[in-house]
Amino acid sequence: MPRWLVVSATAVVVVVVVVLALAYLFQRRLIYLPSGGPVPSASQVLPGARDVRLTTADGLALGAWYVPPTGPDLGFTVLVANGNGGDRSHRAELAAALRAEGLSVLLFDYRGYGGNPGDPTQEGLALDVRAAHAYLVDELGVPQDRLVYFGDSLGGAVVAELAIEHPPAGLLLRSPFTELADTAAEHYPFLPVRMLLRDRFPVVEHVRRLDVPVTVVYSSTDEIVPPDQSRAVASAARDGDAVEIPDTDHNDPVLLAGSQVVGAVLELVNSRR
Repeated sequence: MPRWLVVSATAVVVVVVVVLALAYLFQRRLIYLPSGGPVPSASQVLPGARDVRLTTADGLALGAWYVPPTGPDLGFTVLVANGNGGDRSHRAELAAALRAEGLSVLLFDYRGYGGNPGDPTQEGLALDVRAAHAYLVDELGVPQDRLVYFGDSLGGAVVAELAIEHPPAGLLLRSPFTELADTAAEHYPFLPVRMLLRDRFPVVEHVRRLDVPVTVVYSSTDEIVPPDQSRAVASAARDGDAVEIPDTDHNDPVLLAGSQVVGAVLELVNSRR
């Protein structure tokens, strides 16, 4: 074999190894996209709401907002698990819409988000949402059958896993993926993502184990999470329903806090009253 060909082949191998190594080492910077800086106080954004602190099983203190209802109290509380970007202030519009319908809401940030300590991982987010759940049930005394979990995109994986251990009255998943590797493969087809991914978030696997009503709200034109994946999540549920919102993108305000999203939460609540 000519020497130049050996050198070229070696160079290609080195480049591939370096790319794979970098993808493995820095993958969580591509998955988790927290906003920088502190989050404003709850009352500044949502009058009447209050700042609370959550304590995780591994000793982290997380910031959260408890938002009481302004409409006639329906007696239900919505635990919101965020997506992979931003912080809890970006879900204020959702909380405002839900509180106006008579629902209490808890918005919280994962570790590494919203000025919280720690670094986000699948295992860490599982501890974080359990701290949020414990605050509502143990400190506020919210009955388990008066809780609705709202999972926004990546947050759908977080609350679906929580629901196995602590079944809610209902589960709403907004634009969920089947599992993280399926979506990553769509965006990085040139990488062996199934081999590289450390955080799996197997949503369909969790949903199949649930015996609670599950509503999936998704966009038929989502450019981040393929709509077929959200449909597959709805189909995997024993008691599943799907609400398709056409001509919207993943982060469209209509999908984040629109009337169809709020209406889907209220349907879950009314079915359990």
